[in-house]
Amino acid sequence: MSLSLVSSVSNIKSLNQFYCFSLRKERLELNRLLTSWSSHRSIRVSNRTFPQRFAVKMSASASTLPLNLGRSKKVWIWTKCKEVMTVAVERGWNTFLFSSTNQKLSDEWSSVALMDTLFIEDKKVIDGKGNVVASVFAVSTPEELGNLKIENEETENIVLDLLDWKSIPAENLVAALQGSEKTVFAISNSPSEAKLFLEALEHGLGGIILKSEDVKAVLDLKEYFDKRNEESDTLNLTEATITRVQMVGMGDRVCVDLCSLMRPGEGLLVGSFARGLFLVHSECLESNYIASRPFRVNAGPVHSYVAVPGGKTCYLSELRTGREVIAVDQNGKQRTAVVGRVKIEKRPLILVEAKLSGKEQETVFSIILQNAETVALVTPHQVNSFGQTAIPVTSLKPGDQVLIRLQGGARHTGIEIQEFIVEN
Repeated sequence: MSLSLVSSVSNIKSLNQFYCFSLRKERLELNRLLTSWSSHRSIRVSNRTFPQRFAVKMSASASTLPLNLGRSKKVWIWTKCKEVMTVAVERGWNTFLFSSTNQKLSDEWSSVALMDTLFIEDKKVIDGKGNVVASVFAVSTPEELGNLKIENEETENIVLDLLDWKSIPAENLVAALQGSEKTVFAISNSPSEAKLFLEALEHGLGGIILKSEDVKAVLDLKEYFDKRNEESDTLNLTEATITRVQMVGMGDRVCVDLCSLMRPGEGLLVGSFARGLFLVHSECLESNYIASRPFRVNAGPVHSYVAVPGGKTCYLSELRTGREVIAVDQNGKQRTAVVGRVKIEKRPLILVEAKLSGKEQETVFSIILQNAETVALVTPHQVNSFGQTAIPVTSLKPGDQVLIRLQGGARHTGIEIQEFIVEN
């Protein structure tokens, strides 16, 4: 059976973030410090040893991880568990690796599922016809990594058996192999390790081999790819016209501090009703009142919905450190961001209502936000000569246009459902 090495596992696009520091000098200083920190990190080498021989299960599937290399990422899965194989095939991963002694298992699985089978033999990966499709290297120290000459190999694919991968940080691995035309795989024992190899230095490796006898590991890795797949899709944002702006008193508002810097025109989708979420701008813009905080979105009161990966919503009150949200820009381009901190404090609030622009429709979309100049809604048009595309709520008035995300209003535990619902 021939191997289909153009498996499907995701293109990973770089975030291409434009950080919002006020002075170019500050940006250059930050880059200098980061470069200095990276080049002076020490590497601890462990003396652990592992068996030299391994069997690999490999799965080829089409998932799209946004990183900026334009090449598809490949996933190979290594297992002897039939349940793991079944779950992988059901999710589109159907290329499996076996040790040369597992021919019988390969034949058994091939009789019940459509798959491509590969075998590891003498530091080579071969297909069912005996063709060599990958070279295998055992790497246990940074020195061995530095001595690798993968470009001298005739095969298109390289498999790295990292005997103690913690002694060779994923960033070092990607840096050492960047620029290679080969597709480099690293063996991972868990989805979390796989993520490190796929995302290191934004580019990541060309593929991973998930070694696991646990069905949950496959499910978690597939969920990870599905979430990142969303980032290649552009959300449809709709223009809405402000119809009402009114002070409503005090309330518990939520500041969401992300582990990522945000750029002008980018924010979180938030709203009082799930049927229409407003694009609330981050605090990356300069203000006369307070220094910019490009990692923060002053998102609104605790009751508000916020968009999270998977087409779901959750309440702002449910956000915690480590949870993921979706950051969206003015053009609908989305990416996943990790919550670093959530702050809830009592602040004066303002109610904002809007209706779809240019349509005779009675549906009202609303959001409540803190009444502060640093809180702004993203607009479809440039609002001043500085190119800013956000209007502070303190300047907002009926007739102004903002961007909202239309979606189903009925929700159950954050999941959109088909159900009659009335929200006012």
